[in-house]
Amino acid sequence: MKLTVLGSGTGWPRLDRNAPGYLVKSDINLLLDMGPCVIKQLLKIGVTLENIDAIFISHFHPDHVTDLIPFLFATRYEMGYKRRDSVKIYACEGFNKFLSLLNQAFDGTIEPAEGVIEIVELPRIKKYVFSLGDFEAITTPVKHREESLAIRLEKEGKAVVYSGDTGYCEEIVELAEGADLLIIECSNSIQGEPSHHLAPEEVALIAKRAKVKTLLISHFYPHSEGIGVLERIKKEFGGRCLLAEDLLGIEI
Repeated sequence: MKLTVLGSGTGWPRLDRNAPGYLVKSDINLLLDMGPCVIKQLLKIGVTLENIDAIFISHFHPDHVTDLIPFLFATRYEMGYKRRDSVKIYACEGFNKFLSLLNQAFDGTIEPAEGVIEIVELPRIKKYVFSLGDFEAITTPVKHREESLAIRLEKEGKAVVYSGDTGYCEEIVELAEGADLLIIECSNSIQGEPSHHLAPEEVALIAKRAKVKTLLISHFYPHSEGIGVLERIKKEFGGRCLLAEDLLGIEI
């Protein structure tokens, strides 16, 4: 299993950090979120639209979903999109309505052909277990928006957890327990402000309580990375700790 960081930034446009997106490559190619220009990042590493098997959407903020628009638009072009197996999109309940409104805004031009995608709406309950390709997946609501979900992916004794956007909450601690890799946001420079994002001390406490093996810190605003992030986290968390960079690859 390999993780590639496609975007380690936020909704604030930057040259050095793309909007959120992560590729988990196993027997399938799974995208975790699909912010602006994630597709372009995929092309840089040799992954085309036709190679995408599944997409997980953590919540419906623009910096996590915007590249769904060009993706769905491109699937309508027979001259380029030849995939015949459906792409499964996993998101919280309410996603079908969200997608319908988005398609309405674009006057029906992002309505995919029949069979191109399959929507799987996930219930907003703690530790919901389901199969996602060759993974056993577990989702749980986290502290950000009503539809926000974090996800845990397990395969052959290994576990990867993606927090999406979240504030400090027991749910992410429980989901991340013993994970080999925790991909976690760190958007705040000050603890608790705002409460629906994380500061370094909160990230450290989550990782320490959950006893994760490797911590990948991501989702940086300009003001939230120039504050000694690693140093502040390492005061409390003694495990392996990495700052995400675009196109960074990690073998799990």
